Amino acid sequence: MKDPKVVENAYRHAKEEYASIGVDTDAALRTMDKVRISLHCWQTDDVGGFERPGAELGGGGIQVTGNYPGKARSIGQVKKDIEKVMSLLPGNQRLNLHAIYGDFGGEKVDRDQIEVKHFQGWIDWAKKLGIGLDFNPTCFSHPYADGGYTLASKNETYRKFWVEHVKRTRKIAAEMGHQLGTPAGNNIWIPDGSKDVPVDRNGHRVLLKKSLDEIFQVKYPKEHLFDTVECKLFGLGVEAMTVGSHEFYMGYAVRSNIGLCLDTGHFHPTEQIGDKISSMLPFVDGLLLHVSRGVRWDSDHVVIFNDELQLIAQEIVRAKALDRVRIGLDYFDGSLNRIGAYVVGARAAQLAFIFALLEPTPKLLGYEEAGKNFERLAFLEVLKTKPYAAVYDYYCAKNNVPVGEDFIGEIGKYETEELSKR
Repeated sequence: MKDPKVVENAYRHAKEEYASIGVDTDAALRTMDKVRISLHCWQTDDVGGFERPGAELGGGGIQVTGNYPGKARSIGQVKKDIEKVMSLLPGNQRLNLHAIYGDFGGEKVDRDQIEVKHFQGWIDWAKKLGIGLDFNPTCFSHPYADGGYTLASKNETYRKFWVEHVKRTRKIAAEMGHQLGTPAGNNIWIPDGSKDVPVDRNGHRVLLKKSLDEIFQVKYPKEHLFDTVECKLFGLGVEAMTVGSHEFYMGYAVRSNIGLCLDTGHFHPTEQIGDKISSMLPFVDGLLLHVSRGVRWDSDHVVIFNDELQLIAQEIVRAKALDRVRIGLDYFDGSLNRIGAYVVGARAAQLAFIFALLEPTPKLLGYEEAGKNFERLAFLEVLKTKPYAAVYDYYCAKNNVPVGEDFIGEIGKYETEELSKR
């Protein structure tokens, strides 16, 4: 266990070093308290949900790999796992739910019939923890999605079914936001597309626009609900064409004054998602970032502290947009301890924001505007050697959560006492 005196001394030295370049570490940590990362419930059980007993993930360009022991098999276990994760993280978090995680009491409730009552238990639990909730329609793993299209389906029965499903998720999310006193995000992602070369791309996109127009006819207070649409380059089984492309949803979000969701795994590997933030902020109501890590493709690996994550945090902080950009994790890895996957990813995201908040932006901007490009580059490199980790360790200690590698042992203990018995 880390010696508290060592942590405090390291922070004191870090504070002095950052002060020498014009950065107030105490102020950075106060701002860090405003960064709320939405944890994705589906990492606990590999996106199975509790819609029906024994349900398994299927379809829609989603694939969970691995069969590590300890998968959550009940709502109670999901809640217990999430509470454990939050106990190992400093600062404030939220929870992001998919519609298949409702408490249906063992009854068959199809997705066009879900109601607030099926999620009231989650709302009450969140209220007790003092956290906010976010929500998502589940437009995959259903017989009406087997044909490859949902909101963009040419089968009118299927299309109307999914329109009703998403309408209901918006109503549920708005009630979550109302009861919890913080706007709930409702993010629409659909798997619609074609595995091989389609002829009627336009027809499906016209249908998607029609469906979205129907869905958004009902208006909810923005203090209760934050609507977003999520784009994707491709998915498994839809390699040739994804109906909800970046261009489609970007246009729809701008026209409709709703939020746009950018998933870090949904673009070409050479694209920088951080660069898209300032490109979109002037034109949309707000942004949602689903933070994932693609390896060669949209493979949803556990998030790590890499260059892409750093750029995302830097661009949000530099744009002074912490109040306009929501951050959610979105990966699923069944090949390792699932609680560990949560904590590693969430801590990486937090560390990226600490790193960004400790940047002397005015100094760097001064170099840039004076045309001192060498000085700008050199200082950006020097910042990589500054003791930002000591600041994060102090932030953990200040929040009474494990410091440094201490969380690894805590997760091992939880695996022995809880996960291994499932």
